[in-house]
Amino acid sequence: MDPVESRFPPTSGVPGGCRPGAVPVEGPGGVPAEEGRWLASYDPRVYDLIAVTVDVVALTIRNRTDVLEAGGRVDRRVLHVLLVRRGEMPYAGRWSLPGGFVRTRIAQDGTRHEEDLPQAAVRELAEETGLAASGATVTTPYELGRVHLEQLGTYGAPGRDPRMRVVSVAHLVFAPDLPDPTAGGDAGAAAWVPADAVDTIDPHGLAFDHARILADGFERARSKLEYTSLATAFAGEQFTVTELREVYEAVWGESLHPGNFHRKVLSTPGFVEDTGAATVRGGARGGRRARLYRAGTARLLHPALLRPAREQGA
Repeated sequence: MDPVESRFPPTSGVPGGCRPGAVPVEGPGGVPAEEGRWLASYDPRVYDLIAVTVDVVALTIRNRTDVLEAGGRVDRRVLHVLLVRRGEMPYAGRWSLPGGFVRTRIAQDGTRHEEDLPQAAVRELAEETGLAASGATVTTPYELGRVHLEQLGTYGAPGRDPRMRVVSVAHLVFAPDLPDPTAGGDAGAAAWVPADAVDTIDPHGLAFDHARILADGFERARSKLEYTSLATAFAGEQFTVTELREVYEAVWGESLHPGNFHRKVLSTPGFVEDTGAATVRGGARGGRRARLYRAGTARLLHPALLRPAREQGA
């Protein structure tokens, strides 16, 4: 069904044959009788049509093998973003962020079950890429393990979608070592793309205004690593300070001084906790085994870990 039509369900089976939008939303305590009578006469069609969608900027850190100019290869931990190739119009064949329309389901008794925005974001991620837990449905919360989900921003510029007026609520997803995606739903393909290669994947650019949304997502991630403990969401349950530094280097796209970083991390209250364990073996060049840490209790970092360029200008 067309997304526009689907938001105005038929009135058959609805008490009193109410106009579209007259069925009270299911919620705690129900709806008072006086308000129910007002809702029964309310017609949302007096306003211009507008649809709500969700788009997802999903970020993870994966290995990439780079060919050196002098010959040879080197493996690097690089920030990747999840993109899908659209299988349907508009922009069929173009790459975009995972996303789609927020849904409403009408039960047999006429009750409306409306999808919350975070639930819609995770559902779209699952349908188009297969990256959510199996067995989840539109009426139950999705479980994504250690995935961090937060709202990024709202995008509603006129003309951003050629179909109609569409407002998108973008969400940001962080997680460590996410698996390869499997395209589904209306996506023709899905792939993890290095952050520095997004501009080359499609000569026409990303569909809709997704280039702007993605740029905002990258900047949000880089900024949050400065003043929150979000970097631990990219690491495993246990990690070394070196592995945590690699997260910062991948997201910020620049090298950090190992000694200075180690000192700053361990001197920031609540950032990491010592597990008391160590790696099985020493580093590639030998030496003692590295200590293992886990995420601490702090959510905000004080003092903040500024990007080198910002630290020099501070």
